[in-house]
Amino acid sequence: MNIDQGLLDIIVCPNCHGDLVAAPDPGGDGELVCRGECGYAYPVRDDIPVLLVDEARKP
Repeated sequence: MNIDQGLLDIIVCPNCHGDLVAAPDPGGDGELVCRGECGYAYPVRDDIPVLLVDEARKP
């Protein structure tokens, strides 16, 4: 996963507005995991975060 740190500093979880952190995903490009209340994991496809709640993996 190759996402600019500046982007990671400003984007937040669209569900609970918690911070997102990069995490490896063994089956794909990676994912951004919410450190807030919901804990959703958003996929990253071709180095583009997919910040759609419907696409998120629920904890």
